[in-house]
Amino acid sequence: MGEISITPGQDVRARRVSVAPTRLQDVADPATYRPAPGSIPESPGVYRFRDEHGRVIYVGKAKSLRSRLNSYFADFSALHPRTQTMVQTAARVDWTVVGTEVEALQLEYSWIKEFDPRFNVRYRDDKSYPYLAVTLNEEFPRVMVMRGAKRKGVRYFGPYSHAWAIRETVDQLLRVFPVRTCSAGVFKRQHQLDRPCLLGYIGKCSAPCVGRVSPDEHRLLAEDFCDFMAGNTGRFIKRLERDMREAAASQAYERAARLRDDIRALERALEKQAVVLADTTDCDMIAFAEDELEAAVQVFYVRGGRIRGQRGWVVDKVEEVTTADLVENFLIQTYGESESVPREVLVPALPPDADAMTELLAEQRGGPVHLRVPQRGDKKTLLETVARNAHEALKQHKTRRASDLTTRSRALQELQEALELDEAPLRIECYDVSNLQGTNVVASMVVFEDGLARKSEYRRFTIKAVEGQDDVRSIHEVITRRFRRYLAESEKMGELDTLGDPEEGAHQPIDPETGKPRKFAYPPQLVLVDGGPPQVAAAQRALDELGVDDIAVCGIAKRLEELWLPGEDDPVILPRNSEGMFLVQRVRDEAHRFAITFHRQRRSKAMTVSELDSVPGLGPSRRAALLKHFGSVKRLKEATPEQVAEVPGIGPRSAEGIVAALHGGSVPARGAGGGDAGGDRGAAADGAAQGRNGAGGGRKADGEHGGKRT
Repeated sequence: MGEISITPGQDVRARRVSVAPTRLQDVADPATYRPAPGSIPESPGVYRFRDEHGRVIYVGKAKSLRSRLNSYFADFSALHPRTQTMVQTAARVDWTVVGTEVEALQLEYSWIKEFDPRFNVRYRDDKSYPYLAVTLNEEFPRVMVMRGAKRKGVRYFGPYSHAWAIRETVDQLLRVFPVRTCSAGVFKRQHQLDRPCLLGYIGKCSAPCVGRVSPDEHRLLAEDFCDFMAGNTGRFIKRLERDMREAAASQAYERAARLRDDIRALERALEKQAVVLADTTDCDMIAFAEDELEAAVQVFYVRGGRIRGQRGWVVDKVEEVTTADLVENFLIQTYGESESVPREVLVPALPPDADAMTELLAEQRGGPVHLRVPQRGDKKTLLETVARNAHEALKQHKTRRASDLTTRSRALQELQEALELDEAPLRIECYDVSNLQGTNVVASMVVFEDGLARKSEYRRFTIKAVEGQDDVRSIHEVITRRFRRYLAESEKMGELDTLGDPEEGAHQPIDPETGKPRKFAYPPQLVLVDGGPPQVAAAQRALDELGVDDIAVCGIAKRLEELWLPGEDDPVILPRNSEGMFLVQRVRDEAHRFAITFHRQRRSKAMTVSELDSVPGLGPSRRAALLKHFGSVKRLKEATPEQVAEVPGIGPRSAEGIVAALHGGSVPARGAGGGDAGGDRGAAADGAAQGRNGAGGGRKADGEHGGKRT
């Protein structure tokens, strides 16, 4: 392997390291340290970006070094903002040529472990997971709970989510496999006293400290314990059942009863490990949940068809990565030096170099390894369960982060500095529009106060003045309606003259007449809209038209997480690890969730509307009875009043009215008099229904819907 180092002619200052925002026009030019044309080999290899102090900030691998490195310098403006951060922080780049892609994977892993680069994806545990360990490297193996780095000669099972889960399992198994569990100090003391500890007296330890069993006999017990935990459970239960029957046949009933209890103890231990796949299945199931800034990964360890353990990590996305890239990074970091690689690894997406990764895993295991994405059956179903756990882990991680007071204060301060606000945005309102191909267009307003969601202040809007899919005009309508209500309530309470003067007690949220909070009483310090410059301009135009000039407006673009201010040509880019960015993203995601929920409700209601809904005097129970009897509205339309009257709960006059309403006021001929009468009654009833519907429509003209707690 050859190594080439490129030293720039001048240093490039590291940027966007602090929490200060960065604008696109302020970025450095990476051409100052770009390698000379033709100097980069086309061979596979691993490259390192270093900062001005020589520290490695990013390690990457490539099938063709020339193609990959040129992509960093070809068009800086086309790079993802996170990649821009890395390139402008770097001051030079060097690389090492390798022979194969597997060598590239191995070298990348070793360099990431050695240099711990800040721009590489790094997985961290969301907690320290305990393992059940058997110290087979000792003369008298010990069963214990162990955390941290793994040791050679120790057999591990798990990881488990809680240490108490391990202790419950061990307590059941010690009846059958009385292996030593005491520490070295206790073992030495009991040996000197020549008497066993309490577990030795109650039969949950074979007491090797006092010589009740030889080292070989005790090791055999420990190996049987490991075999049972590894999934070879059938032979132990069958052996105990055989011994129990023999003891009962020889009238050794006390021994038979003890063996019966031993069998029950093993069965209780097995009940804690759900059977999910075939007995011969050994695999690790890996799933991800991710957003633009973070990703959570969950792993289920399946051995012998049973879930033996579960573990989770959370990772910051310090570069633009796909799910396949996350899988590759995770496999390298998890199995890079591990000896416990299973026969099968199931993932949501294959890594970019799947063949090379499979070869590397097989080399670590010392045998064949199958790396694949399940397409059907029980394994696909179980992987979906793992994915749900990952989504829940990511949600809990964000909740824990958002609930910290210091973190929230820092986030608000960063937003104030980035957007150049006069004060911290203690109240943020975020708006999002949702529709499906221009139908059922709705919008949401979510409120965050002091960095926390205020769900009682959420509002929902039905878009009225905009036809089809037009997010810009929809945002303008929603902002106009919301702040028109705010101005109306302020004027009603005589508060317009005291705006901006806190000593006058402006913006009181309680209506003195009703004693309830007024819906739009509080003005926000920041209006956040989901979108880019067009949506931001629409929101600002709506405020200008209403004469509201003391509320800041900002937009967040989903793809690149950019913050857009009105009238600015370039966005504000918060550092991707900043608390301000996490808060903005969380507010935007909540607005999107709330809008989607309302849109789905309206769409479902629209899809379930029936012609029977407009029939006067016909409630849900009788509508259901009619549909159950006839099977469909079409068949009901073909029925005569006499046939409709056969439905339980429907009388002759009601039947005539139903048929008349479904036929626009005319009833199928039954006789001159009956038909006319029925038609008159149906027309009159239909007119009454139209009157009621019209009144209802008038009541819902305002269209603002109060938010509900979710």
